Amino acid sequence: MSQKYKSNNNVTYSCKYHVVWCPKYRRKVLIEGVDVRLKVILQEVATEFNCEIIESEVMSDHVHLLLDVDPQFGIAKVVRYMKGRSSRFLRQEFPWLKSRLPTLWTNSYFVSTVGGAPIAVVKQYIENQKHV
Repeated sequence: MSQKYKSNNNVTYSCKYHVVWCPKYRRKVLIEGVDVRLKVILQEVATEFNCEIIESEVMSDHVHLLLDVDPQFGIAKVVRYMKGRSSRFLRQEFPWLKSRLPTLWTNSYFVSTVGGAPIAVVKQYIENQKHV
């Protein structure tokens, strides 16, 4: 995969991040349509904030994303919006989530810049999560 750069008015960049987060208590609640709807919500947030989801995989108890994010907007803000909006919408649309969890997501998440490994390798790793 060749290196592709994006730019805004001030910066030309390539900032790719591997992000993982879990539901509260690592409950296996990302099932029965919640997973499908979650991917739609995450894509809406990404589009709204000019962020690209290169790869995504929703497991029953965690989410893997490979994101390309504008450094002036920041990865922390993107993750905050993704977790906040998805928690609000999913708990409205799937009322059984409210009875299982006080909040949908933990406060924490994992993030790593993707520079050492080729993007294709990280993409393959995320795609293969379903088969582990």
